[in-house]
Amino acid sequence: MESVREKLQIFVRRFGLLNAACCDECCGEQVTMAQSHILFEIRRKVAPSMQQIAEELGMDVTTFSRQVKGLEGRGLVVRTVSPGDRRVSILGLTAAGADVLARIDTYMAGRIEDIFSFMTPFERKTVIRSLGLLNEAVAKAGEQKGVIACRN
Repeated sequence: MESVREKLQIFVRRFGLLNAACCDECCGEQVTMAQSHILFEIRRKVAPSMQQIAEELGMDVTTFSRQVKGLEGRGLVVRTVSPGDRRVSILGLTAAGADVLARIDTYMAGRIEDIFSFMTPFERKTVIRSLGLLNEAVAKAGEQKGVIACRN
């Protein structure tokens, strides 16, 4: 019998394999999985600081800074100084960054639709609701106990 951990491990691995095809097939850019997550989180938050996004993604600031520098160099992200605290860098997407992220969104929406095509409408709703509940529970557990699982 499969454990919950086993089901999660298999899901994460299989879903991650969908993302491995990113770049030419996906958005036409050489965007790593980490960079894709960074772009997504910058859009999701309102004028986020580098620290906020690094924490959200569970990345150490040095690694995160290197990833952002690469995105900046390619004209996908802009970094500005916070008017409230000059020590804080605020991140934003450039028009090119928003375009790359829109192409990734379109690609991923198609892949998710491919997955859901094997489910009934009821099963889709159940999965979506269950993912929401699981995300909420993971967030609460993380707030309460810190790190949920090893990241390295």
